[in-house]
This record gives sequence, C-alpha cells and structure tokens, in this order.
Amino acid sequence: MLSKAALKYINSLQVKKYRHLHQAFLVEGAKSVKELLLSDYTIEKLFVTEEFLGKSTEIKAKSLTYELIDEKDLTRAGTFSTNNAALAIAKMKAPAFFAPDLSTLTLALDDIRDPGNLGTIIRIADWYGLQHIICSETCADFYNPKVIAATMGSFTRVNVVYVTLPEFLKKLPADLPLYGASLHGQNIHRLTLQPTGVLIMGNEAHGIRPEVESCLTQLIKIPRFGKAESLNVANATGIILDNFFRNG
Repeated sequence: MLSKAALKYINSLQVKKYRHLHQAFLVEGAKSVKELLLSDYTIEKLFVTEEFLGKSTEIKAKSLTYELIDEKDLTRAGTFSTNNAALAIAKMKAPAFFAPDLSTLTLALDDIRDPGNLGTIIRIADWYGLQHIICSETCADFYNPKVIAATMGSFTRVNVVYVTLPEFLKKLPADLPLYGASLHGQNIHRLTLQPTGVLIMGNEAHGIRPEVESCLTQLIKIPRFGKAESLNVANATGIILDNFFRNG
C-alpha cells in the first residue's frame, strides 16, 4: 500500500517547481524503468509490481531497495492511464556543459514547447547516435514526465543542455556550419549534407526565432510534394537527420 507521504511526493514531481526543488524526477513504465536501471542515474525510490520484479534481473544484480505495489496504486500515483510494471524516482544529474565541434553533428532546439515533441526528438537523436542536444531556455523541461515517457529510455543516453540560444550560437567557432530548418531554406534533396556542425529546429508553430536565424549559416527545408501545410517538428527532425547521415 502506497503511503500518503509517498503519494504526495510523487504527485509533486509532476510539477517543474518541485522537481527542481527536490532535484528528482519520475520514470514510469516497464521500458523506461528498465533503461533507468541500466543507466548511471541514482535511484531514490523504486516501486514495482510482482510481475515486473520477476522479470527484472537488474534489481537483484544491483541489490536495489524497492517497494512492492499493485497495479491500481501504481497507476493512481503516476501520470500513465495504466501502469502494471514500475515507477521510479531518480535524482537529476548536475548539468554537463557541451560545446559543439566539427567532428560530429549537434542538434539544437529553439522554443520546442510540447513535451511529447521534445521526448520524441530525444529518442530520434538517440537513434542517430547524437549524444547531446542544446535547448533554448523556453523549451519544455527535460525532466517533465511526458518528456521522459516519450523518450522510451533514450533520456539515459542523451545529454540535454539549456542555454540562451542566440548568445550560445554567436560564441561558436566561425567555421562551424549552423543549419536551420525553414520553409524558406534550400531543398535538402539537392544538398550533400555531412553530419557535422549544428542543426537548429524551431518552434512547432512559428519556426526559428529571428534572433536565432540571424546566427545561422544556411537554411534548409524538406521539399513538399503534397498539400499538407506543415510537418510535426519531431517528424521533420527525423527526416532532416536522415539526410545528414545518408552520405556520412
């Protein structure tokens, strides 16, 4: 039976203010919790069902402390509509600064507000082997439960750094290519893109802000063949990344 104190604490971590106050966040569901158990994140609390415990070798291997809980209480505590596996409270990591260079491609996000989009983009970045994402300060919170859930465990492998994006870009080396996704950009099918530099993806509704666009060296776009007005930013990120790595 989940205690009132534990339930209150879990509920508080659904709010950004309290996540950062406690320096802790929620991880829910079998896939995400399993990835957490395999990572170097510190686990503060772990709540599992008997079914999940029976399938998890990591809990026993690491001698982790856990509380058995039934599916009803597990679902009541978290943000999922159903959860028959596990919920963990993990400690945030200290921010790890990262500076892009010419040896790899770095993804930067300008004002991505939707947690689901941010989480999906993190998962896509992980698929293409990107280990770092630069976010503007107005992007959704990396530790939002919806972001964590949408990453499907990729949050354990991708470092996300929040910066004042225009200032950050202006300080980068002059020879570092800075690409921005824009409807006014060059057709990516007519370019030979290499996975180096920085790719900036903009806000779901308004695209890249003018103050960020002024820092870029090249605007690129996905050509449209049908009548759809726009693409979801996460889908667009996947398509553009694939073009960078196609010839890399």
